Amino acid sequence: FQHGQNAIVRPKTFLIGTVDMDWTIITGFDFEIIWRYLPALFKGLWNNIILTSLGFLAGGIFLGTLLAIANLSGYRIIRWPAFIFVEFWRSTPLLVQAVWMHFSFPVLSGLQTTPFQSALLALVFNVSAYCSEIIRAGILGVPAGQFEAARSLGLTRLIMWRKIVLPQAIKIVIPPLIGTVISIFKATTILSVLAINDVMRAAQRVSSYTFKPVEIYTTAALLAFTVGLAITLAGTELERRFRRNEA
Repeated sequence: FQHGQNAIVRPKTFLIGTVDMDWTIITGFDFEIIWRYLPALFKGLWNNIILTSLGFLAGGIFLGTLLAIANLSGYRIIRWPAFIFVEFWRSTPLLVQAVWMHFSFPVLSGLQTTPFQSALLALVFNVSAYCSEIIRAGILGVPAGQFEAARSLGLTRLIMWRKIVLPQAIKIVIPPLIGTVISIFKATTILSVLAINDVMRAAQRVSSYTFKPVEIYTTAALLAFTVGLAITLAGTELERRFRRNEA
């Protein structure tokens, strides 16, 4: 608008609903700054990947399988402790578990843990509780005739579980376990509350230093998406190989 000889120049805006969007904000983004701080984000992302891998292998596969077998035991002295453990870690938030593990566990046990160790312990126990139910469902999905055939052949329980039951259960549990791995990866960002240098905490630090939150957090989201997509593709390929072997 012009009033006499004075001109007031306003930035171009577009009305979207009832909100005026100033497009100069978007054009002011500086994504070139990402290249300078990308190594810091990669370093944080690597910690997320380590936590995810250890949490899934130690908690989801190893401890989860033991808990699943214990929950299927015919002995109450074995079944009930496993049941209580699973329900406790499934019914409480991971954030509360991580904070309790870091501040309360050392007081009760006398063992000092670093923030990374506390986060890993909480993640392993949390993941084992969820994965144990998935694995238990997979075991129950194995036809009862397989158990009877193993007993009729005189196989020991160890050989029966290792050679017959678990290989068949794995085919059933692969799809839900892949989804669980992605959930584990996303949950690791919660553990930044313990000052772990994960991708979220790295993004917070860089954003506070550069005052470029949009650029930094967008890059962090894209990095996380890339890892999640890689997990999905790896799981799809694993399923395809199992189907190919069956054929």
